[in-house]
Amino acid sequence: MSYERVLERLSAAALRTGRSPAEITLVVVTKNQPLEAIHAVYAKGARHFGENRVQELLHKKSLLPADIQWHLIGHLQTNKVKAILPHIVLLHSLDREGLLQEIAKRTEMPVPCLIEVKIAQEPTKHGVLPEMLLTFAEKVLSEPKVQLRGLMGMASFTSDRTQIRREFRALYRLFEELRRLHPAADTLSMGMSQDFEIAVEEGSTLVRVGTAIFEP
Repeated sequence: MSYERVLERLSAAALRTGRSPAEITLVVVTKNQPLEAIHAVYAKGARHFGENRVQELLHKKSLLPADIQWHLIGHLQTNKVKAILPHIVLLHSLDREGLLQEIAKRTEMPVPCLIEVKIAQEPTKHGVLPEMLLTFAEKVLSEPKVQLRGLMGMASFTSDRTQIRREFRALYRLFEELRRLHPAADTLSMGMSQDFEIAVEEGSTLVRVGTAIFEP
């Protein structure tokens, strides 16, 4: 595929459900990608980029254009919090109270965060359990140094599109519950290379796509 083709498919998915493509942010995932490939996508207009690992993000940020908006989308260890916070516009993976406390301790300015929710069936996936979401959200909202922007989730890695759609739909319902508690929440990060069109159809406002952009 390509960056342009992903944008076309994203737009088509939005229009199918009566939404404007402008409502959806495409974050280009640069994991394991060389600088030349990232520069090429940047030249086509991409400005939101995401990394799974702190060290890789910091390395690439130091070598790439300064106007790139960096997202940390992977699991964050507490000992990496201080190093990464000044360099990202959004943390997608706030998933436990210990991380919340460490962020509050290590920052002066409010940090925009998404709560990661475990919607997939795989035991290896991280995230707050759905039934614990609102309890955890209240703890996040009580911390002035964290700005709760919304939710993130990853569907099961499966070819069963019905299951993927069901999991995304469940996360969207949780997002609606969160917005009743916290109307300022505006970001629902769900959808990757294999399922971003389903995610958009189910209400995603941000998709994280790497493989579909960089692989031929």
